[in-house]
Amino acid sequence: MERVDGVEIPTGRGDDAQLLEDNAAVHLAYTGFPWEDEANVYIAGHRLGYEGTESHLAFYDIDKMENGDEILLTDSEGEEYTYRVFETLTVEPTELQVLDPIEGKNIISLQACTLPDYSDRIIVRGELVEG
Repeated sequence: MERVDGVEIPTGRGDDAQLLEDNAAVHLAYTGFPWEDEANVYIAGHRLGYEGTESHLAFYDIDKMENGDEILLTDSEGEEYTYRVFETLTVEPTELQVLDPIEGKNIISLQACTLPDYSDRIIVRGELVEG
C-alpha cells in the first residue's frame, strides 16, 4: 500500500469512473470521517488501474495486509489518525452493508476489486487506535 503514501484522496461518488481513474483512491461520499466518534471512513481504489495515472496499481497489494497492520491517515488540517487492521472480507459488489458504520467504533474500510476477474470486492477494515 506504499503507492498511496502521501497522496491526496478526494471525496466523491463510487460510480465516478473519471475520479477513480485520476486519483489513487476516493473517499466515498456520505461515509464517515476520522474525527467522528462513530464512523466508517470508506476509501476505494483500483488494484490495477490505468497506466500513467494515479490509479495505476494503487491498491495492488491490498490482499497482503494482515490483522495488526497499521493504516495511517492525515486529514486536510494535518491531524494524523492511526487505524489497526482487524478484518479482511471478500464481498459481492451488491453487498452495500460494508459502507455502514459499526456501532460504537470508528473504522476505516479500504476497498478494491478481487483479482483476476474483478467479480468481487476485497475490504480491509481497521479500527482507530490513535487520533
